[in-house]
Amino acid sequence: MAMFTDDPVRPENYRRFEREVPQWFTDAKLGIFVHWGPYSVPAWAEPIGELGTIEKGYWFAHNPYAEWYYNTIRIPGSPAAEHQREVYGGAPYDDFIDQWDPVDFDPEAFIALVKSTGARYFVPTTKHHDGVTLWDAPGTDGRNTVDRGPHRDLVGAFERATRAAGLRFGVYYSGGLDWNFADLEPITDDGQAFRRPVDAAYAEYAYGHVADLIDRYRPDVLWGDIEWPDAGKPSGPHSMERLFEKFYAAAPDGVSNDRWGETHWDFRTSEYQNGTNVEGTGAWENCRGIGYSFGHNTLEDERHMLGGPDAVKTFVDIVSRGGNLLLNVGLTARGTVPDLQRRTLEHLAAWNAINGDAVFGSRPLDASIAGPSDEPWVRWTRGGDGAATDAVANAFVDAAGAVRLAGVSSDVDADSARLADGTAVSATRDGDAIALTLPEPAVAGPTLIRFDLV
Repeated sequence: MAMFTDDPVRPENYRRFEREVPQWFTDAKLGIFVHWGPYSVPAWAEPIGELGTIEKGYWFAHNPYAEWYYNTIRIPGSPAAEHQREVYGGAPYDDFIDQWDPVDFDPEAFIALVKSTGARYFVPTTKHHDGVTLWDAPGTDGRNTVDRGPHRDLVGAFERATRAAGLRFGVYYSGGLDWNFADLEPITDDGQAFRRPVDAAYAEYAYGHVADLIDRYRPDVLWGDIEWPDAGKPSGPHSMERLFEKFYAAAPDGVSNDRWGETHWDFRTSEYQNGTNVEGTGAWENCRGIGYSFGHNTLEDERHMLGGPDAVKTFVDIVSRGGNLLLNVGLTARGTVPDLQRRTLEHLAAWNAINGDAVFGSRPLDASIAGPSDEPWVRWTRGGDGAATDAVANAFVDAAGAVRLAGVSSDVDADSARLADGTAVSATRDGDAIALTLPEPAVAGPTLIRFDLV
């Protein structure tokens, strides 16, 4: 599949979809992702670390992704299987559908929080690997949130609130895995390739879902995951090719990610520390949770979470390298944002309210002008929403007091140094370095210093 591979190749029948990535997506920089499903009821996973940092042979039986609970509890001897037996008496996973009661879900209030971060787009899960759809998808025979559990079209609720807030709306759909549709053995740590449904029956079923999402909600972002059934890749009436035709007809400036198998993509994706080889060229997006899990996990605490300042640095680093950040929230079963995740989002919102003009709409600064550093921590962008032209270099410096920025060419006018609010900063040039004294930031995180380019 295209995801996490260095040189994916579009088949001939998909090459006609290749085009320039719409500017809105390049300018957007930040999206908010939501994982929400029956797995939010047990909300349990071992917080062992970030994807890409854990040995693959250990990962699946100790999966830190709470949204993979359905798979993990089917692995004999896994801690999740033991937890399911002890706490729920080994009850079937589908019991969680009916126990899922989002009594506190307020889509307008939640999207207001999303918008406050500065995010330009929002992507909720519509069907994760457990196969439960968050709308009354065709062919689900009642295994959806309209007929069971929440008794509500959650995708529609998200879409209406997102559009009303003036944000772009996307849909996540797991095309590669559906543990209910296909009675396959659990994915384990045995090193085998993912066991996934690939036949024509599943291709038609998944096609019907994505076509319905496009027809009903007109998404701006089509965000697939894991793969697409092999039978649905060649040209045909239930092919991914037909879905791309439908998607771009409905949303001419829409964008699609690279997880629909090796078919078509507008932007590449990495996840936590996995697949980072795709970062740095073309349009790309890193997705991650605030914690180690995408779905809400009650075992996570401050030790496993991105605090506000670290979330800011993660965001700025990604943008400085030309990417977008899709930062995930795992809602509780009641429909609320967990306190630690809310704290991070509110901090990101406060920092972006001061500094976001140099992030949103910006572009990476050419390394020949100035480059990143970790001592002190410095990242650079160029232009941005708050610049009249792109002849502005933005330095984000995670330090206070006397600071020396090394490797800064004479294209950067040291005498023009100023804070985000325009307050002048005394700066002196010493060869290819600029020395300056920075105040403590009003909101914890890197301080923005803007320079004119000459």
